[in-house]
Amino acid sequence: MIKRLLTACCLLLATSAVQAERIKDLVTIQGVRANQLIGYGLVVGLNGSGDQTTQTPFTVQTFNNMLAQFGIKVPAGGNVQLKNVAAVSIHADLPAFAKPGQTIDVTISSIGNAKSLRGGSLLMTPLKGIDGNVYAIAQGNLVVGGFDAQGADGSKITVNVPSAGRIPSGATVERPVPSGFDQGNTLTLNLNRPDFTTAKHMVDQINELLGPGVAQAIDGGSIRVSAPLDPNQRVDYLSILENLEVDAGQAVAKVIINSRTGTIVIGQNVKVQPAAVTHGSLTVSITEDPIVSQPGALSNGQTAVVPRSKVSADQETKPMFKFGPGTTLDEIVRAVNQVGASPSDLMAILEALKQAGALQADLIVI
Repeated sequence: MIKRLLTACCLLLATSAVQAERIKDLVTIQGVRANQLIGYGLVVGLNGSGDQTTQTPFTVQTFNNMLAQFGIKVPAGGNVQLKNVAAVSIHADLPAFAKPGQTIDVTISSIGNAKSLRGGSLLMTPLKGIDGNVYAIAQGNLVVGGFDAQGADGSKITVNVPSAGRIPSGATVERPVPSGFDQGNTLTLNLNRPDFTTAKHMVDQINELLGPGVAQAIDGGSIRVSAPLDPNQRVDYLSILENLEVDAGQAVAKVIINSRTGTIVIGQNVKVQPAAVTHGSLTVSITEDPIVSQPGALSNGQTAVVPRSKVSADQETKPMFKFGPGTTLDEIVRAVNQVGASPSDLMAILEALKQAGALQADLIVI
């Protein structure tokens, strides 16, 4: 029965619309996700750019604990200088369905005052999850994209960040993360961007393909679908579902303004009600041009400096432009370009339109 259903689904998918978006790009499967791992360890082999142990005593403590595991005891009160060692934090993402023996990338960051990790090697470090269990073991040579150089006179140059690096495939998975993928007779699809229209289209498309009642919308962000109990059939089933194409709902009309960089993004559905806008700038200049007053001969007068100020005002003239009813994004951009408005001018215009109630969009300043 399942095989016949999958065959029918494949035939229907061949005739689906090509301009829609795949379910794979719109949703994530509940319970199928990556997990964060973190660890603490030592990077050795640095060229004198490690931690200054007088300011980072935890580096010496970690180093002594490591030596103790090999039966080496550092004399108490010994002044240990570890210029080639740095204490670091290690973090990684453990992908869903990762199995023991597979490798993952890790990122290493200095937590002391090491100047650079270039040329260092990470010693064997366990990576733990939020539950405290060890899920991977990291070790290897670092790849550092940044560097720094310093001259004898104190001049220094730094490129990128030399105190952080990566180890590609630097950790070996030791324990799998339990997944609820093969449990129960249903799966939940969570929309990356919750939208009631998208949820409805997705439910309609799945039910049209697989039959009524197969998919049910829980809310605007989640859809529950029936699924086979057999893991192999469930994989085939999801392979068909994630390649099914649906028409995604259009996003809410938004205008995003980044006041720090001057970046302005206007969404497709932004519209403006009838409004007339004019925008100009007034520049006032004050210059000082003092003159010297020289008394006449034999007048017993004194030379004096007389202040003289010049004040001028220059107002930039910009034409007024008018927005008609239901003005679209193209018309907004064209009108603003005609008056040569800068990003800061456009910010002021959009904020004024929003306050006047003429801008039909959410104005978000970040």
